[in-house]
Amino acid sequence: MFRLDEDIAIVTGATGKLGPVWVEALLEAGARVAAWDLAGVQPSPGFNALEQRADRGRMIRIDCDVTSRAGIEAALRQVTTAWGTPTVLVNNAGIDQPPDSGKGRFTAEDLPIEMMRRMVEVNIIGALQMIQTVGGAMLAAGHGSIINVGSLYASVANDQRFYDHFPGDPPFIKVPSYGASKAGVVSLTKYFATLWGTRGIRVNTLSPGGVLGGQDDQFKKKFCSRVPLGRMAVSEDLKGPLVFLASSASSYVTGAELRVDGGFTAW
Repeated sequence: MFRLDEDIAIVTGATGKLGPVWVEALLEAGARVAAWDLAGVQPSPGFNALEQRADRGRMIRIDCDVTSRAGIEAALRQVTTAWGTPTVLVNNAGIDQPPDSGKGRFTAEDLPIEMMRRMVEVNIIGALQMIQTVGGAMLAAGHGSIINVGSLYASVANDQRFYDHFPGDPPFIKVPSYGASKAGVVSLTKYFATLWGTRGIRVNTLSPGGVLGGQDDQFKKKFCSRVPLGRMAVSEDLKGPLVFLASSASSYVTGAELRVDGGFTAW
């Protein structure tokens, strides 16, 4: 019931940090996967490595900007022409705000609205347009699983103490729009899960916690002290939950937020 041998999947933001994890998980479960990302974007080392070893008949790379409805429709036509109607959508494309080196700092009172507007445009409006177009195609076919990638910060506030060792004045702070946009993604999930449930479409959120990937030692120590399992996530921790939500193993699961955060939000 965890196999996806007959499935056609789309993963947005596929060439970044988490995108290759989702793509590889779906490929390993037997799906054909269309990896969507912005034209000209520099792929992560993880995606480059995956692309080199993947079966070219089961994985295709397609340029797409999720904030462009016309672009999404064009990319969807490429998928349907090559393979048919998608059955799995992973809405992974999004903008985060990694800690910086001291440039472009702002206080909470002075955060540029444009910085936050762009995050909302990609993280919420982009996900909505993907659901409308790709989900609409699934709806016509009467079958599909949509997985929106959320975050532990959809449920809890950023702990700014994780970053207080970074030098600079004013201090680095995470912007409020990231958590707010991911909370919006959870709300979109519930909306479409209830709207389309009787028409064969399941919609869920997968919310990862902190994922190991080049963070400095002080950050890792502080973050892991807040995690009941005592460590950050690695890619293998995320694959099973994604395949569960994509496959018939979760056939009676919709409108849910699956938090894969090592217990972070339990405290």
